[in-house]
Amino acid sequence: MTLAQLHSFVLVAQLGSVKAAAAELEVTEPAVSVAVAALRKELGDELFVRAGRGIALTPGGRRLAALASEILGLAEQARRSVPDSPGQPQRIQIAVTDPVAEHIGPLIDAFGARGEGIEVDFETAAGASFADMLEHRRADIALGPHPGPSPSIASVPFLRCQLVVVAAPGHPLAGRPEILPQTLASHRWLVGPPELDPSTTTGLFFERHRLAPAELARFTSQAAAIAAAAAGEGIVLALAHSVLHEVRRRALVRLDVRGTPFVEIWHAATLGVGRALPAALALQRFATTPEATQAIVSGRAGTASTRARPKVHVTLWRAVADQLDAAETAKRA
Repeated sequence: MTLAQLHSFVLVAQLGSVKAAAAELEVTEPAVSVAVAALRKELGDELFVRAGRGIALTPGGRRLAALASEILGLAEQARRSVPDSPGQPQRIQIAVTDPVAEHIGPLIDAFGARGEGIEVDFETAAGASFADMLEHRRADIALGPHPGPSPSIASVPFLRCQLVVVAAPGHPLAGRPEILPQTLASHRWLVGPPELDPSTTTGLFFERHRLAPAELARFTSQAAAIAAAAAGEGIVLALAHSVLHEVRRRALVRLDVRGTPFVEIWHAATLGVGRALPAALALQRFATTPEATQAIVSGRAGTASTRARPKVHVTLWRAVADQLDAAETAKRA
């Protein structure tokens, strides 16, 4: 049983077809079939069967998919953890929601400035996926909404966010007192990254008040949505500290909406002590300090960290693809 075989099977299980798994790994479909066939022979289980246009995992296949995901996560964590060359930065994988991604840069830079010597990869994800990402080690730490109850995850609050509804001074609702949240549904909303996450910020506000706005204008970032609001294009829910400058100079005004400021608590979650990377635990501790809070609230939306890198398919994924190609070649020889 190899990592290549396990990764191939996990992708088939997740994506629902050999073709999709092969495309993800950038190998041929026969290469994926060879890997899965080897697992079936070794384990004595079909693992999955055809079901309509997709597949259905056998009970053994479901158990293997869960275990294999964790094994692959451990392998990736080992790859990041073992190297200890002088001057080589530690790498940690951070899962964040889209709103957090736009505000967390100053915190990461402040943490790195303490001499921790880290390099981070960000992956944006829905808050509901945080627990699964941590437990299967696809992330070392998650920053955003609480990941939910789990005996294997340690979560601490690190920021009490105040969210306010703002618009340009000329907006029809500007200056009106005691606006009911339901009133906002008939006005044009400006929202950040396209997918509204019901676990955080605007998505959570809509969920709590059962709002279904008639018109949503979607932007690639929250910072872009705020700029559009200042240009008179609609209303936006924003972190109070991120629009403080615009409100002070009257480019934006806060709408007097009942229930606002809307308070949301952001958490830093990792696996428990003994299972989490030391660098992830250090970042979790730092996130709760006054220095970290000051770094976030003094920054502006969209501030990028100089230490963060976009998520890429790292060495393990390429090695898996190479092994699959080698297995197919050996079979044909």
